[in-house]
Amino acid sequence: MVAQRELSEAEVDRVFHALATSTRRDILRRTIEREQSVSTLASEYEMSFAAVQKHVAVLEAADLIVKRAEGRERLVRANPEMIARARALLARYEELWRSRIARLDELLAETPAPRADTTDTTSTDTTDDSRTEEGD
Repeated sequence: MVAQRELSEAEVDRVFHALATSTRRDILRRTIEREQSVSTLASEYEMSFAAVQKHVAVLEAADLIVKRAEGRERLVRANPEMIARARALLARYEELWRSRIARLDELLAETPAPRADTTDTTSTDTTDDSRTEEGD
């Protein structure tokens, strides 16, 4: 197994930017399933070919997909190495948050529960008994 290089800050920014829209996430999903031409991808969306091409360019800039020429077509496929590197980054964040939650659970277990006090020192009677009847 080859050790994966950690993502640089710039790569992290590009990956999260690329995954910020549902269209790009869907394009990535489709290219994970199988290699497709940009034309085929464009036919799946209610937007212009140029708009889909721009989405593909953002994914390519993040290295999440790879384009190659075959004749006059540009074929697009997912880049499993970059997807694995992004997944590893998210796994580290998950580990960090799980350890924080575990620590919070430990702190809560150490803290004694508040006691229920059975003696009520406050009166709920709001009448003023200090009044005297005058004039009777």
